[in-house]
Amino acid sequence: MKVLLSWLREFAPVEGDPVEIGDQLSGLGLAVEEMTIIGGGLDGVVVARVLDLRPHPDADRIQLVDVDAGDGEALQICCGAFNMSVGDLVPLATLGTTMANGMEIARRKMRGEWSNGMLCAADEIGLGDDADGIMLLEGSSSAPGTPLAEALELLPDVLYDLEVNPNRPDAMSIAGVARDLAARQGVAFAMPEPAGEEAGDDVNGRMSVEVVDPDLCGRFVARVVNGIRVGPSPRWLANRLTALGMRPINNVVDASNYVMLELGQPNHTYDLTTLEGAALRIRRAADGETVETLDAVVRTLTAADGVIADGNDTAIGIAGIMGGASTEVSDTTTSILLEMAWWDPMSITTSSRRLGLRSEASARFERGSDPEVAELAMRRFVELLSDSGATLAPGIVDIRGNLPACSPIRVRIARVNALLGTDLSRDDVADLLGPIGFASEPAGDDDLDVTIPSFRPDSATEIDVVEEVARLHGYEEIARTLPRSTITGALTPYQYDRRRVRDAMVGLGLDEVMPVPFLAPGDLERAGLPADGITVTNPLVAEESVMRASLRPGILKTLGYNASHRLHGLGLFEVGHVYRTPLPVDGEVPRLPDEREHLAVALGGRDAGEAVAVWSALADALDARDYQLVADAPPGLHPTRTARIEVDGVPVGHVGEVDPGALAAYDISERVGWLEVDLEALLALPHGQRPYHRVSRYPSSDIDLAFEVDEGTPASAVSSCLAAAAGGLLADLSLFDVFRGAPVADGRRSLAFALRFQADDRTLTDAEVAEVRQACIDAVHAALPATLRG
Repeated sequence: MKVLLSWLREFAPVEGDPVEIGDQLSGLGLAVEEMTIIGGGLDGVVVARVLDLRPHPDADRIQLVDVDAGDGEALQICCGAFNMSVGDLVPLATLGTTMANGMEIARRKMRGEWSNGMLCAADEIGLGDDADGIMLLEGSSSAPGTPLAEALELLPDVLYDLEVNPNRPDAMSIAGVARDLAARQGVAFAMPEPAGEEAGDDVNGRMSVEVVDPDLCGRFVARVVNGIRVGPSPRWLANRLTALGMRPINNVVDASNYVMLELGQPNHTYDLTTLEGAALRIRRAADGETVETLDAVVRTLTAADGVIADGNDTAIGIAGIMGGASTEVSDTTTSILLEMAWWDPMSITTSSRRLGLRSEASARFERGSDPEVAELAMRRFVELLSDSGATLAPGIVDIRGNLPACSPIRVRIARVNALLGTDLSRDDVADLLGPIGFASEPAGDDDLDVTIPSFRPDSATEIDVVEEVARLHGYEEIARTLPRSTITGALTPYQYDRRRVRDAMVGLGLDEVMPVPFLAPGDLERAGLPADGITVTNPLVAEESVMRASLRPGILKTLGYNASHRLHGLGLFEVGHVYRTPLPVDGEVPRLPDEREHLAVALGGRDAGEAVAVWSALADALDARDYQLVADAPPGLHPTRTARIEVDGVPVGHVGEVDPGALAAYDISERVGWLEVDLEALLALPHGQRPYHRVSRYPSSDIDLAFEVDEGTPASAVSSCLAAAAGGLLADLSLFDVFRGAPVADGRRSLAFALRFQADDRTLTDAEVAEVRQACIDAVHAALPATLRG
């Protein structure tokens, strides 16, 4: 939809810079796709008269045109258009003119013939979209050489090309756009008040109308206009139509189009003398019925199409789409029947699409026109023709069919603010809606009953009214916030920690396995575990009838299977549930098993020290610092190379090696480091709160200490003594070697530790390092049956 700023200002005193006004239109939902300054940039373009036309000697698609540019001399122009005749007045861009597209007109040769300017099409000088031929200045009495802007009475103006969505039928008119813009600027809006007197015989004695299908036609209004003299339209009116993309034809057709563009009411004129029976019947077409439309095409209709028929019931037009040729206004027309109607949008849409015929009228009826504007539009039509002597006959034919019901809509102010994120009061909402014709009355404690105007059939529910409030309030005035939605599927702290456990294991290069949770009878015994598994009453298969009490049998099966395929040195882990016989509670045995989630790690070809390293990494990942490894000999694990893990004094698992007997039962020939932790017990203890330690800027000192201890003395006992003796100077402590064999006595082993000392406030002297080293040695000797190795 194109609109002129000057035309908008006839409805409201719109103020502001054209760019600012364009932004306001876009903010109202009428996006400005293009803004063009018209009526200017025509310097150097003059009126010229065609004196002669002749073919170009060397080009079939160019002719030579001699024109008079005002000096009486013939000026040769090479032109590619052929729609001119001798005597026509045409626009001529003279030499030196700079066109709107930046092209400069200069004297040029075209196939050997000189061209001394350019004859212009309408689109080349910003006077419409017509590019099919040279613009002919029909009806102009201007002398050759007259500046074109003067000849056409062109004034500078601003043309906006708006994107109008299907839900805005009112914006398909100048009045509708002006109403919105006036509301945004807070200025008064007024519809035109056409002047004119009625004269002649009453219409009721000259014609009749019958609406056969009231669902098709909700309102049909007809009046007679006398004193018609068909001729050219006033230049100002023709200029406006041209700017909006319509070709002026004659004053009657132009007035009809002008009213449609201005008020949004399509209309049709009939030559009253050619209307058979001086009557109209509005009905559905018969299948196969034909009508010749104004574009000289005979169209075949169906029973779904609406038609306007004459007194003989012969179709003379397609309802809401296009009139018929038989009653077309001609140069001899003196009286017309003026029709304005409201047509069912769905019927018009269906017919228009089936026929492949879309007109400016159908585009408006499809969206829903205003059934109450017809009388005003008729008076406006006659006013535009009054200078040519047209008068309106007394009386009016006004037949109403079935129009859409329009009941007040309850608008909850709390709902408006909740949807928009605003804090508007009831009065604020009413003040926003009033200027665009939405009448409102207070209702309830803080609500409004809003009556939708007849020109807004798109608004039918509360949410439609809320959208209007948002448009008029201004989307840019609403603070931007990120809506918060309900967060579903979040991880619990336990699930998050379990993911950290898996990530830590994968980070150590271990592969996760998922054996079935059922065992065959005897699997627990083969793994060195007590045969206290819970037996399933109705197992799927007999080989899987025992619920596992440990993750060890399943992982050992996996290692044994891979060993049979000569795959050794695997590092595996599993996070899974184990099922144990429940202990009595208050003298009663629970019916369900004691189900817990465990972590198990198997390190093929590696020893207990490697398993301890895995535990240490896991403890670091979970920030579980206060733990001890206490020598233990649980079933199925090596009796002298296994320790119980205690965190804050609570047993949470074991670390060490699998018993050789259990390995042999699964045909595993390599040592297997083992770690099994009760995750539920571990994660229920304090963890994840690693304290911050200041990073020292001073250098550290490293020493190594190796102690010979009994096989039953855990390495953790030695490391605890070392840590306690070193105190705050200990920056790091790690076990880096375990040795058995000569010269270490039988039943004993050597544990080698690396210690790093570092102070926060100074560089340690050799004497200080020696002192803390000796304190560590003395502490181990005093607490354990240990001997320092030289």
